[in-house]
Amino acid sequence: MAENADAANRQLNVATTAAGTALAEDGDRDRDRASGRDDDGDAEQVSDSSDDAVSADDLEDGRSAKRPRNVMRLAATVGVVMIAATGGLGAWLITQAVKTDHQLERRALFLSVARQGALNLTTIKAAEIDADVQRILDSSTGVFHDDFQKRSQPFVGLVKQTQASSEGTVTEAGVESMTDETAQVLVAVSVKTTTPGAPPDQQPRLWRMRLHVQQVGGSAKVSDVVFVP
Repeated sequence: MAENADAANRQLNVATTAAGTALAEDGDRDRDRASGRDDDGDAEQVSDSSDDAVSADDLEDGRSAKRPRNVMRLAATVGVVMIAATGGLGAWLITQAVKTDHQLERRALFLSVARQGALNLTTIKAAEIDADVQRILDSSTGVFHDDFQKRSQPFVGLVKQTQASSEGTVTEAGVESMTDETAQVLVAVSVKTTTPGAPPDQQPRLWRMRLHVQQVGGSAKVSDVVFVP
C-alpha cells in the first residue's frame, strides 16, 4: 500500500511539474504576444505621427507653392491691365497727333489761300488786266465770285483807260477764326500804285482786309472780302 502511495505521489508531481511548465510557457507566449502588440502599436503610432508630420509638411509646401502662383497671377493681371492702359493711351496720343496735324494743315491752307487772294486783288497791271481778273475769279467762290464777275468788265475798262498798275506785298497775315471748312483771315497789305505822270517816289498805301476762306473740294477759295480800318 505504501509503495502504491509513493508511486501515485510521483506521478502527481510529474503532472504538476508538466502543467506548471506548460503554464509558464503559455505565460511567456502571452507576454511575447502582448509585447509584440505593444511594439506594433508603438510602431503604428510612430508611423501615424510620421504620416501626420509629412502631411503637415506637404500642406505647408502646398501653401508655399500657391503663394508664388498667386503672386505670378497677380503680376500677370497687372501686366495685362498696364498693357491695355498703355495701348489705350498710345491710341489716344496717335489720334490727337493726327488731329493736330490735320488742323495745322488746314490752317496753313486757309492762310495761304487768303494771302494769295489779297495779292491777286492788289496786284494789277494794265497790260495783263484780263489775266489778272481771271485769276481773281479762279481763286474765289460764292457771293464774292458772283459779285466780282458782274463788276469785272467795267473794272477792266477803267484799268485799260487809265493805264494804272498796282503791286501788293503782304506784310502780315493771321487766322482770326477757323472751323473745319471755313476761316477768317486778317491780312495787311502794302500797295504801291503807279499811273502815267505820277511821281516815281509815290509812297505805298497800307490796306487791311478780312478775307473769308471756304474749303472747296481738296482746296479752298476766297468767299468774301471786307476792307477794315
